Amino acid sequence: MDLKRVGIQPQGQITEKTTQKPGFGQGPSFLDTLNGLTGEIGSAAKPSVSNPMLDGVKFSNHAVDRMMSRGISFGKADIEKLNEAVSRAAQKGSKDTLVLMNDAALIVSVKNKTVVTVMDKAALKENVFTNIDSTIVM
Repeated sequence: MDLKRVGIQPQGQITEKTTQKPGFGQGPSFLDTLNGLTGEIGSAAKPSVSNPMLDGVKFSNHAVDRMMSRGISFGKADIEKLNEAVSRAAQKGSKDTLVLMNDAALIVSVKNKTVVTVMDKAALKENVFTNIDSTIVM
């Protein structure tokens, strides 16, 4: 136990002091951010085979950061199309694919069903994509 972080209350109760980083606790919650990216998922959602938001493609932290910084968002229909595209790529034996949709490019790890990064139309110009074995144009 770190003695610098322990405070003694008047009646002998020991509590742990918490220190917060500047700006911590400000801004939207993680759920609000996630809902903004993928549509409402709700806190009471139960996993089911028919729910592509829970079964399908996941977004890496890096991809979420890129989407937020570049103002890119996908609706529920877009996520469903992306899930179908990744499933088709998996059936063809693809490992890493470039998905072009809605003026955006997504690099997807088919094996992990994870979007690795997202780029907007401006970032696509004069860019070289390496280590991909397939491309899906939607």
